[in-house]
Amino acid sequence: MASQDWIDKDFYSVLGVSKDASQADIKKAYRKLARKYHPDQNPGDAAAEKKFKDISEANSVLSDPEEREQYDAIRAMGSGARFSAGAPGGGGAAGDASFEDIFSGMFGGGGGRRTRHSTSGGGGFEDLFAQFGGQGGGTRFSTSGGPAYGAPGGYGGYQGPPAKGEDIHTTTTIPLRSAYNGTTVKLRRGNGQTTTVRVPKGVKDEQRLKVPGKGHSGPGGNGDLIVTIRVKDHPFFSRDGQNVAVTVPVTLDEAALGATLEVPTLDGNHVNVKIPAGTSSGRRFRVKNKGFTSGSTTGNMIVTVDIALPESLNDEAKEAAEAFAQATGDFDPRGDLSAKAAK
Repeated sequence: MASQDWIDKDFYSVLGVSKDASQADIKKAYRKLARKYHPDQNPGDAAAEKKFKDISEANSVLSDPEEREQYDAIRAMGSGARFSAGAPGGGGAAGDASFEDIFSGMFGGGGGRRTRHSTSGGGGFEDLFAQFGGQGGGTRFSTSGGPAYGAPGGYGGYQGPPAKGEDIHTTTTIPLRSAYNGTTVKLRRGNGQTTTVRVPKGVKDEQRLKVPGKGHSGPGGNGDLIVTIRVKDHPFFSRDGQNVAVTVPVTLDEAALGATLEVPTLDGNHVNVKIPAGTSSGRRFRVKNKGFTSGSTTGNMIVTVDIALPESLNDEAKEAAEAFAQATGDFDPRGDLSAKAAK
């Protein structure tokens, strides 16, 4: 933005804040006004659109501490004065303040005028701004209040591209199986528009996905849509990194004698898992490549065996259990418990 524009526009009034407002106050005021005058909330309202652009312009300057400091300095020294190019080697029209006057006051140190003259005999703006901005004669500046181009961050120089619209943040919840297979979700905005979001295979709980250009509109283009994915718990399957974990109950005789178990998988199929004789509760078995896929990596399915017994035993089952206890009487599963506890 040109320095003349900074004098002509009161950004504090645009945002409705005082000149000593904190950065938090400026941010709060901008967000409140941006919501009120956003084009999405005021379709076809040219006045609201202009107000939104003015608000965005004010915020882009006042939210940047360095830009704000420059703005305050120029406003303070340029109050009641107009910038003019002036004649080579001399001042502007009566009552006007030239760029040389303003910038010599800022950077000259002693209040005296300091002007850089070009080798071609000119005292032009290119020379003056090259002195302070470090740019050569190819730099162009505007003195008519229009767009100015030059070194970023310099007074009267290029202030960067227009601000993009704000991002939209939302959350959606999907089943674990959808996280395993990948899916698409449709999200509806307050204005009735829908956006389809592709959720990749292997997405994790609380992972964020970005959809470019689907946020709020702004002078510099649309912001982005940021979607946080939440994955619901499943009654049988659970996730452990890239692995799928399941617990499968087995009977006492299956654990004792060995068995082949048919175990469901997250892809809707089944796999056969063979457990050997003498398998205890808590023993784990691995089924390769039945876990979550992320990129080129696929995890495994981890099957944990849990021996399950009936809550009540009939007389025949009790006799069989007693016979089993007698036949395995020399087996003590807690024999080394004290030794382990003493370590």
